[in-house]
Amino acid sequence: MVLNGTLIRKAILAELAEKVQSHLQAGKRPPHLAAVLIGEDPASQTYVAHKVRDCQQVGYQSTLIHKEAAISQAELLGIIAELNQDARIDGFIVQLPLPAHLSEVAVIEAIAPEKDVDGFHPVNIGRMSKGLQALLPATPAGIVELLQRYGIETQGKHCVVVGRSNIVGTPMALLMSRNRNPGNCTVTLCHSHTQNLGHYTRQADILIAAAGQPEFISADMVKEGAVVIDVGIHRKADASHPNGFRLVGDVQYDQVAPKAKAITPVPGGVGPMTRAMLLLNTYHVYHATHG
Repeated sequence: MVLNGTLIRKAILAELAEKVQSHLQAGKRPPHLAAVLIGEDPASQTYVAHKVRDCQQVGYQSTLIHKEAAISQAELLGIIAELNQDARIDGFIVQLPLPAHLSEVAVIEAIAPEKDVDGFHPVNIGRMSKGLQALLPATPAGIVELLQRYGIETQGKHCVVVGRSNIVGTPMALLMSRNRNPGNCTVTLCHSHTQNLGHYTRQADILIAAAGQPEFISADMVKEGAVVIDVGIHRKADASHPNGFRLVGDVQYDQVAPKAKAITPVPGGVGPMTRAMLLLNTYHVYHATHG
């Protein structure tokens, strides 16, 4: 079974569009998402453009603040302070990665937790770890939503997460171990220093690959009937494609898919869910204020 994130994203956006219309008919303003983009990184520009289009599709208001790469830390923190105080904006993101002279840690910590729709602020991570209401990191939240909507059983399963980043791997392990559905897994968190990685991945009922290495997970690392979630997305040179490359994940899809009970494709799996969760987080913030 292919876990189609594009299809589920469309369903989520349709649900959000219907809710927005209800609010508009009641005389309320639409949800408002802002994005801060620093520099001219092509991938970041593309991703932010997608977010703006997503907002248009569901009826959100969106604001893009685009600044040159040479912006100072103080100026960027000033922009964040203004967005924190702007009651017209429900949530905002600062697109990562940032230029090397800017501190991502300082930027993330400067965002008001209640407007942190990326779910990266330490307050939101801390609340999530305690099982309290929080804005969840978009990619892990999207994976949980995908598992839920496809009816993937997680209770009592062994979930192995490969990768321990603060954005995906570590929060993913927390979400899969929490006492709710989806969740209640026994979780093993593997990383670059894990010895004999295949020993662990072959035990996984649910394998979440977030190592950041193209086609790292081979068929011999996956047990028959596992659910495989591929978080990675990489460009791989391919002369047969018009643009000279194709997109691949952390998993060798063609070899692993026949063994898997369910698997996410790349593209069209986790990526669309991440974008959908950003809009869903924004709606949660809006709804908390506007009902």
